[in-house]
Amino acid sequence: MARIVLAEDEDSLRTLIARALVQDGHEVAACPDGAAALEVLSGQRGHFDLLLTDIRMPVMDGIALALAAGRDDPDLTIVLMTGYADQRERAHGLASLIHDVITKPFSLADIRGAVKGALAMRAER
Repeated sequence: MARIVLAEDEDSLRTLIARALVQDGHEVAACPDGAAALEVLSGQRGHFDLLLTDIRMPVMDGIALALAAGRDDPDLTIVLMTGYADQRERAHGLASLIHDVITKPFSLADIRGAVKGALAMRAER
């Protein structure tokens, strides 16, 4: 299956998503913010298939993370998550970099479907 970096500052949500993705057979590196996720990505450049990140986080937000990750690894598939409409609008300017933006709240089925769709699109490239 896929190797995924998950960046989400909300502990319970990060744990829930990571657990679901691991149950689906994925390898997940779960990070509490964008800076930690970028460190993981930079340390293992090219190792990961997907970045799943919240947009609004402390230290480094998901937009800055997506820009840095996309610059360093253009083959990385990126999916953003947000509960804020204004943040979703910010992500629209990154259409060439971002595969999808998922609106919170979402169900586990929604997040699993988004990951599956992003990975299927990646496989077609």
